[in-house]
Amino acid sequence: MTNRLIAAGWLLFVSATSVLFFLIALFLRIVTTPFDPRLKILQQFTCFWAALYTWIIPAWRIRIEGREHIRRNATYVVVSNHQSLLDILVLFNLFFHFKFVSKIEIFKVPLIGWNMYLNRYIRLKRGDKQSVARMMADAEKALTEGNSVLIFPEGTRSPDGRIKAFKPGAFILAKKMRLPILPIIISGTNSALPKYSINFHGSHDIRIRVLQEIPHEQFSDLPVEAVSDRIRQIMTDELATLTPDQNEYKASTARRVA
Repeated sequence: MTNRLIAAGWLLFVSATSVLFFLIALFLRIVTTPFDPRLKILQQFTCFWAALYTWIIPAWRIRIEGREHIRRNATYVVVSNHQSLLDILVLFNLFFHFKFVSKIEIFKVPLIGWNMYLNRYIRLKRGDKQSVARMMADAEKALTEGNSVLIFPEGTRSPDGRIKAFKPGAFILAKKMRLPILPIIISGTNSALPKYSINFHGSHDIRIRVLQEIPHEQFSDLPVEAVSDRIRQIMTDELATLTPDQNEYKASTARRVA
């Protein structure tokens, strides 16, 4: 019962504050666009807005490693594993400039989704080939303008924390645009907020590890599938150092969901 009350209180706080924060975001979009066409100021405010919802839960202990690997003003194709609905809130704690690819349903969420439109984040309808083509074109445009683009190459959340097979889109972009790939590992979010659950699940250590970028020169001659497999292996190996006992991790997550 206590966990459900905490979850309900968190959702109520998110709903109530989103009204004010959206109005601030709308004001920033109107005022700053003439001199900030990439919307960097709005992105920083959005990072604060999202990160606040992780800060108000002391039981979610977030630790960031490798922030120094993010070069100032660099343009990346950013890839992250995907464990939970919490992932994007957690990633906003990095406070760096990116446009992220999200399923189109999230854009329909009042206030939060509307802010995603304001930020010119990139929409994707799963299983729709025309939507995939538009997403790739929108991502290319964002990258050309100097914005990093964040993609979850698994396409959807992992049910057990393990990194699933990657879809090729992020790696096609990196090769075509001749840009470095910046891998990021998230650990602990799928036990803090498992898939198919919106309940509170107690105290958890959540870690973000920014890995060293993979320069374009290191994969320019490789086929897309080989690039995808290489990056996935790097990320899988890093995740294993954060969650060394995956069997116990999976079992404990299943118990919490139950």
